[in-house]
Amino acid sequence: MKFWLGGYTADMDGRASGIGMLLAGAADDASAGGALAFAGEVATADSPSWVTPHPGSPTLDRGDVVYAALEARQQVQAFRRTGESAFTPLGTPVDAGEAVCHVAVEPEGRFLVASCWGDGRVVRMDLDAAGRPSSPVVAASAVDPYGPDAAESRAGDLDLAAAARALREAAGAEYAHLVPDHDRDDAEPAAGTEDGAPVSRPSRAHQAAFLPGGLIATTDLGLDLVRFWRDGARGLRLVQEVALPKGSGPRHMVWHPSGHLYVVTELSCELFVVAPAADGTWHLVGGTPLGAGTLPGDSAAELAASRDGEFLYAGVRGSNTMATLRVRGAGEAVAPVALVDAGVDWPRHHLVVRDTLLVAGQRSDEVASLTLDLRTGVPGRVRHRTAAPSPTCIVPVR
Repeated sequence: MKFWLGGYTADMDGRASGIGMLLAGAADDASAGGALAFAGEVATADSPSWVTPHPGSPTLDRGDVVYAALEARQQVQAFRRTGESAFTPLGTPVDAGEAVCHVAVEPEGRFLVASCWGDGRVVRMDLDAAGRPSSPVVAASAVDPYGPDAAESRAGDLDLAAAARALREAAGAEYAHLVPDHDRDDAEPAAGTEDGAPVSRPSRAHQAAFLPGGLIATTDLGLDLVRFWRDGARGLRLVQEVALPKGSGPRHMVWHPSGHLYVVTELSCELFVVAPAADGTWHLVGGTPLGAGTLPGDSAAELAASRDGEFLYAGVRGSNTMATLRVRGAGEAVAPVALVDAGVDWPRHHLVVRDTLLVAGQRSDEVASLTLDLRTGVPGRVRHRTAAPSPTCIVPVR
């Protein structure tokens, strides 16, 4: 099976030279359980830290065009496939924003959304029939829900107190101590405050996800927000925002067929559940710590679901572990199952392919494959590994 690899190049202190190719077994295998091999570069690019394919259209086959977030250059570049293992730039790079780190393409291929970690920009770009991006439009900036300009900051505090109590109850006695004390009246001033007075925090957009019905969700890691948008005549139109606990740092999301949106938080190493009410408004409905084995200084990275949606997998950098969580109830609850060795240093990104978990070790310059126990959902030990330069993203070739 073939995969494209995003990576960091010298401008981000990495060792890659562009977009690479990973093989798991034979190129035409339907599974990823075979021996791994790095097959070299398919396109030269500066730190293509996130890579995503065009979904296909009446004039374009799926995967014939891929988009890369050129993180250090602050641009998005399209590449056109010219052979089995070669791409060439398609059009000119389009400016996005500081430290652009993620690109998501609308399911019909009409436009893409780029997220910028450095300055918080969420940028919409048109795509033409050939897949070229153009006409970047920056969406409305995020406002800190815990800052002095937040109109309903006290109401948000009350909501978080209730959320903390609910999370502690759901976590149970074993994990309750890991839930932040947002419901304590005597809690110490939170991070980002000085003697209880709020200070400015940076906006840091990190991911966009297209949900059913044309809704778009984005995360803001710096301001603890999940924001919901619809496409409009003048760019993205903000519909609603949901605030997560202060300092949690929502990073990446997975939409579940049950209708729930799961959000992993980089800074607090938790997983939150957001869902729409009957009137269509979204609310925080549950969550849990990733597990009792996370350590101070750890940071969560990617979130992925098992093929049947029963399990969720979150990578934890620092302690270099992989958290397994089980989806409970009708999707509104999640529970930690296990925290195991990820097999690599700094598991930046991972991908579930049937009974195999592929993990990109950014700092160990390798990709490893772990076999998944389909009954328990827990990853086993490393089955295969291969050297790969500074990998940051794994994309299946379809």
